[in-house]
Amino acid sequence: MFACGVSAATHANEAFDTCIMTLKQKAADAGISAKTIDQTLGQVKYVTRVIELDKKQPEFSQTFDNYFSKRVTDWRVQEGRRLLKKHQTLLLQLQQTYGVPPQYLMAFWGLETNFGGYKGKMPVVDSLTTLACDPRRASYFTGELIQALKLKEAYQFETSDMVGSWAGAMGHTQFMPSAYAKYAIDGDGDGKADLWNSTEDALSSAANFLHQLGWARNERWGREVKLPNNYDYQFLGRKDKQPLVKWAELGVKKADGKSLTTPDMQAALYLPAGHTGPAFLGYGNFDVIMRWNRSEFYAIAVGHLADRINGAASLAVAPPQHDNISRDKLKLLQTKLNEKGFNVGKPDGVLGANSRAGLQAYQRSVGLTADGFPSDETFSRMGID
Repeated sequence: MFACGVSAATHANEAFDTCIMTLKQKAADAGISAKTIDQTLGQVKYVTRVIELDKKQPEFSQTFDNYFSKRVTDWRVQEGRRLLKKHQTLLLQLQQTYGVPPQYLMAFWGLETNFGGYKGKMPVVDSLTTLACDPRRASYFTGELIQALKLKEAYQFETSDMVGSWAGAMGHTQFMPSAYAKYAIDGDGDGKADLWNSTEDALSSAANFLHQLGWARNERWGREVKLPNNYDYQFLGRKDKQPLVKWAELGVKKADGKSLTTPDMQAALYLPAGHTGPAFLGYGNFDVIMRWNRSEFYAIAVGHLADRINGAASLAVAPPQHDNISRDKLKLLQTKLNEKGFNVGKPDGVLGANSRAGLQAYQRSVGLTADGFPSDETFSRMGID
């Protein structure tokens, strides 16, 4: 038994050593100097914890109230307001140049690293190399590793100072190396873009990133809205965008009950906690936030935190508390939807757009509120405990 364990460990070490040799050659082919390669890949270590985190699937699907309440906090609102005042001159300059209002930069900064309070502590080169040598996403992380080495060389960063998340995201704004290379800019005029140690660089880079992603100047992210009692949920989710004038015709109002303003803009309706929770219209800038992080929960949290930092009140409808749903239970739901003819694809325990559309169609067919939300009533109707 012991010998087998040693053999497996030896095999894994040999495979990693072989991968390092390949990565060294790729780095050299990308124009990275022998000195930089020796300082990084010559000293690199395999990090088992990185692979564990990469492959770890949460047992439960997080609910919106759980996610939102941990991210849009009174502390983040107050700290965001304080830092907005502290950096007001820079932020207003960035708004003029890139069109991104100060409160949004504060919201991203707050959600990503608690305003720089926690930027990650894992060695970026070790993490990226470990992931580049794992077959699951080897190509992607090889590219990110090469970019990280180029950044080290270009800015003369110490390898020990290049720390971040387990996946290699770095600095105040948690940029992956490719985003760092493409969007990071020197905001303080010292000749380099240092997202770890320069708040000016980090905020300037975030504004540039959002601008390049397509941020629309003079437009908000979206807003909380109030749906009419007779809304039939025909239009729901990012695939069902409608002009604001259409939403007004359908009886959708601002959260305070006032009429929607109807500039020539498209919007999609989001119900992250089902029809009993808050409703949101997401505008074009909502999609831009989603390009930063592909999570509707994240985009809503950024937008609302920005509103709060800018002086807005809390949500008119508080997110209802729901129990987390196990992924096995969601897989069973998907399986039953497929069996009933509502094709949602291969069951994976993740309620994506296709699963929600299929769930909506099922709910409508049996007379339930067709909000695409896996409620207790829906589970009961499908015979799932």
